[in-house]
Amino acid sequence: MECKEMHPRRGRKRQGPAWLFVFWCFFLNGTQGQIRYSIPEEMKKGSLIGNVAQDLGLDLKRLRSGRARIVTGDNVQYAELRADKGLLVVHERIDREQLCGDVTPCSFTFEILLENPMELHPVTIEVLDVNDNAPTFKNNYLRFEISESAVIGSRFVLESAHDADVDANNVQNNILTPSDNFVLKQHASPGGKKHAEMVLQKALDREAQPRLSLKLVAVDGGNPQRSGTVNIEIIILDSNDNAPVFNQTIYKAKVFENAPEGTHVLTVNATDADSGSNGRIAYSFSKYNTEIADLFLINELTGRIVIAKQIDYEKEKSIQFMVEAKDEGGFADSSKVELEVIDLNDNVPVINVMSFTSPVSEDAPVGATVGIINVKDLDSGENSHVSCAIVGRVPFRIKSNVRNYFALMTDADLDREGVPEYNITIVASDAGSPPLSTKITFNLKVSDVNDHAPVFPVSIYSAHVAENNLPGVSVSRVIAKDPDEKQNARVSYMLERSEIGGSPISEFVSVNAESGVISAVRSFDYEQIKELTFIVRAQDGGSPPLSSNISVRILIQDQNDNAPQVLYPVQTGGSLLAEMVPRSADVGYLVTKVVAVDVDSGQNAWLSYQVHKATDRALFEVGLHNGEIRTVRQVTDKDAVKQRLTVVVEDNGQPSRSATVIVNVAVADSFPEVLSEFTDLSMHDKEYNDKLTFYLVLALAVVSFLFVTCLLLIIAVKVYRWRQSRVLYHSNLPVIPYYPPRYSETLGTGTLPHVYNYEVCRTTDSRKSDMKNMQAMSQSLVSVDEADANRPPPNKELSGHFSQMSTMVSEMF
Repeated sequence: MECKEMHPRRGRKRQGPAWLFVFWCFFLNGTQGQIRYSIPEEMKKGSLIGNVAQDLGLDLKRLRSGRARIVTGDNVQYAELRADKGLLVVHERIDREQLCGDVTPCSFTFEILLENPMELHPVTIEVLDVNDNAPTFKNNYLRFEISESAVIGSRFVLESAHDADVDANNVQNNILTPSDNFVLKQHASPGGKKHAEMVLQKALDREAQPRLSLKLVAVDGGNPQRSGTVNIEIIILDSNDNAPVFNQTIYKAKVFENAPEGTHVLTVNATDADSGSNGRIAYSFSKYNTEIADLFLINELTGRIVIAKQIDYEKEKSIQFMVEAKDEGGFADSSKVELEVIDLNDNVPVINVMSFTSPVSEDAPVGATVGIINVKDLDSGENSHVSCAIVGRVPFRIKSNVRNYFALMTDADLDREGVPEYNITIVASDAGSPPLSTKITFNLKVSDVNDHAPVFPVSIYSAHVAENNLPGVSVSRVIAKDPDEKQNARVSYMLERSEIGGSPISEFVSVNAESGVISAVRSFDYEQIKELTFIVRAQDGGSPPLSSNISVRILIQDQNDNAPQVLYPVQTGGSLLAEMVPRSADVGYLVTKVVAVDVDSGQNAWLSYQVHKATDRALFEVGLHNGEIRTVRQVTDKDAVKQRLTVVVEDNGQPSRSATVIVNVAVADSFPEVLSEFTDLSMHDKEYNDKLTFYLVLALAVVSFLFVTCLLLIIAVKVYRWRQSRVLYHSNLPVIPYYPPRYSETLGTGTLPHVYNYEVCRTTDSRKSDMKNMQAMSQSLVSVDEADANRPPPNKELSGHFSQMSTMVSEMF
């Protein structure tokens, strides 16, 4: 420990009635330093007390950064800290007598508190007394009745003058005038108080002088000196030769503070050898301590002393006073009473909040200081020892670094999403029996940091949208939740870069950044794309931002927007196909199969086949689901050679779509029969077509003109035709069915599951010609095409006949 004393420089102007003395001590205990100053009372406001920055060895920057301030608790703040200059000055007028009364030395203590890190520097300021009070007596005069028989040396206690000043400025001397019969003797008690007694030095003569008038002057030791005076009146009584005598010089006792009124303290006892009225004793408190009469009562007859007012240990730890025993003859004796006040635990701890920080960030480190409190207990001993504890289970703890100062610190990591705020109750208890306690509750809010990424409630979003949708229609919505708050919980959505079929995903869908609504950018076609899979990113507004991704799958739902397509038989304007059925065909004979497909899916692609129109509905039927055309009954000779069926192919969509195909069937056992029937039917059909009739008449005219010249050629052709028909009828030619381009056999509805053989005959001559140009044919297929005008016939006449026949057959269908 290093202690120093500072004196003002020589020649420095005095401040007030006393010199300024400064003492300071540094106790090497951590960063704690203790300073002690001495100043006179009644200094002006703003007067310099000391340079705390220099005395503590602190930098002015440290005072400002540590928010240095004075902590006085509930006491009056007499000093002010000017942190910008590091000076300690007088803040309020200091009256030593008001502050300490008779206690000496007089001082008050406060602390200088610094934060970050927390430092506490106790400061003690001793207030020096100034002689600003004169000695005063409680009474204006004193009256004594003294027997003339009083012996030399009899003592009479005088009232003590009261001077609010202390030490040298207190009462130093008493002067008694005149002093012929009495001499003044002064005594000092162990407590430092002085009292005077008149001692009889010359016998009294009531007859010569029945009354005496004296003057007692009390003088203090101040500069300038002050004094107080009281008049003493002495009445001389008749002789009483024995004075009362106490059986003890000093009476000692103990009394508990806060003892109720009427509590017995002790009983004093005095005896007088005289008898009668001269031996009758009356007890009273001495005029030495007149204030005792407020605290105690004494029975004049018995000497029993009881409590008249509760005693507070915190104000008076011991009490001393004088009691007197006086007989009726005027003789008196005095004795001293010393009472020890025993402390009780009657003061609860007082909590003062030095600092408190709220809110606290949820990422605050463990051990961060949240607040600082000071706890004081006015009791003494064990009753003043305090401890603090936190009620309940909270992630905080109390730590004491300096006596009676406690720091509230975090004890675990904070999570605002789990607990957004805490009510921290701190209980301060003393060590008394029973202990007294007080509590204080802090409401601490936890501020948010961006420590959570947005979270989707599902792992994948699935949605459906019908094809042919309108651009901009809402398809789905993604929602992500962020448990953070404010800007950290503000979620925005965006598409992750990806491609579908070489095109960026943004050409297909878009996502609203605020709501997460996914909209279609364009109309979808199920036949082109059946599903979209992409990733949506949700990002919060924190710094730095956090994000998470979610997969979104959009399934395109098919609509019945495509009609069935007939793959077989092929309908063309330049050729005509006919299926050939022999008249010997049995019931269920497979004539052909209508093959159709629908590019839609599901029930929109389920096809059904129905016969819409037919030359003879009783002869043929079509399979509802496979499109196979079969005979319903046995073919007879009465059945027409040419049969035409109109087959409707319909899907199962809502609403349904359909397609129509015309199937031509030739019922005949031989090709010439087919040609003959086709010719007759063609003639009949031409009556309903004017344009075709014109060409027919023109052809007949040409035939008639050439008939004579070509008769022989016709006969030869007849013979040749007859021979060819016989060859055709008995031949088994290989099957060459007709398939549409890029058509293959499948197992689904609308396909041809088996291969059938048909006989195909082609004619390019006139209706009378039997000439057949044979190629690979089936047994049941008849194809009649227009003759190629650019192809040279075998001879000129045959070419004309085949052309006429081809035209007639085409007109029939």
